[in-house]
Amino acid sequence: MDPRKIQLPREIHTGPGVIEDTGRICSDLRFEGRVMVVTGPRTLKIAGETAIESLQDAGFEVDQVTVGDATMASVAQVQDGLNGTSLVLGVGGGKVIDVAKMAATLEGVHFISVPTAASHDGIASPRASIRNGEGTASLEASSPIGVIADTEVIRKAPFRLLASGCADIISNYTAIMDWKLAHRLLNERYSESAAALSLMTAKMIIKSADAIKEGLEESARLAVKSLISSGIVISIAGSSRPASGSEHKFSHALDMVAPEPALHGEQCGVGTIMMMHLHGGDWRFIRDALARINAPTTAAELGIDPEYIIEALTVAHTIRKERYTILGDRGLTREAAERLAKITEVI
Repeated sequence: MDPRKIQLPREIHTGPGVIEDTGRICSDLRFEGRVMVVTGPRTLKIAGETAIESLQDAGFEVDQVTVGDATMASVAQVQDGLNGTSLVLGVGGGKVIDVAKMAATLEGVHFISVPTAASHDGIASPRASIRNGEGTASLEASSPIGVIADTEVIRKAPFRLLASGCADIISNYTAIMDWKLAHRLLNERYSESAAALSLMTAKMIIKSADAIKEGLEESARLAVKSLISSGIVISIAGSSRPASGSEHKFSHALDMVAPEPALHGEQCGVGTIMMMHLHGGDWRFIRDALARINAPTTAAELGIDPEYIIEALTVAHTIRKERYTILGDRGLTREAAERLAKITEVI
C-alpha cells in the first residue's frame, strides 16, 4: 500500500466569544508578523473586525481582503496580497473559507478557518468548492492548521444556514453507501474507521434533530462540532468519499442546470432522500429527519422548478465520473428520474 499523510487541524477552538482570542491563538501557534484576513462584504462587520482588532492587539500587522463569490478570480485576488504573509484567516461563510483555503494552499501559507455560519463541512476539510464556467468544482486543498468557531457569532447567523449544514452531515448516510458499493464493485480503497466516524456524526445530528433550534448556542455548538468532525473524516480517508456521494453529484448538477440554485447542504439533503430510495434504504427516515431541522425536503421548498430536479438527476452521473455511485456509469433515464422524484415526493 502507498504511504499516506493525514493532515488535521492542530487546534480547534469553539465556544461563545472565542473570536476575541484570535490574536492570542495565532501567537500561541507561533505565528508572527503579517497576516491576511479574508472576509465577505457582510462578514467583515459581523466578525472580521473583531478578529482584526484581536490580531492587532497581539502585535500582528493585518492585511484585509473582501471577496464575493467563490471563483478562481477571487482566489487570485487573495493570492496577489500574500507576499510576506505568514498566515491567512478566512472569516466568513463557506465561500469565504473556500477562497481563503485555496489561496493559502496555492501559496504554501498556513490557513485558519473562522466560520461565521455552520452551513457546510468545508470548515475543517481539505477540500474547497470553487465555481468554474460549468458549475462548482471540489478541489483538493490543505486542511486548516486551526479552527476558531465562535458559537455566539454562528448562533446569530440565519437559521437556514445552520439547517443546511446539518443537512450536509445527514447526507453522509448515502455517501457511505456509495463508498461501500464502489469498494465491492471496483475494489476502491475503503476505510472502516472513516466510514464509522462519518456515520456516527450523521446519526448524532439526527438523534439531536428536535434540539436544533433557531438562536440557540447549543444548536450552533452541535452543528459546528459535527461539521468539523465531518471535515476531519475527509482527512482521515484521504478523499471526500465518506461525506460526498451520489447526493453531492446531484447537488453539483443542480448548480449547473438551475438558474438559481439553493444552498449546497439543502440540495444535498434533498439528494439524499432520493439516493436513499435508489439504494433501497429508508428514504422516509431521511426526509423526516430533514423536516425536523427545518431543512427542505421538496423542490418547492428548495425554490427550484421540478424540471431542473429531473434534469439534474439525469446528468448527475457525469459529475466526477471517476467516483462510482448508485447512479452507475449510465445514470438515470428521464422517465426513471421523474419517477424517483415523484415516489420520494420531491416533486
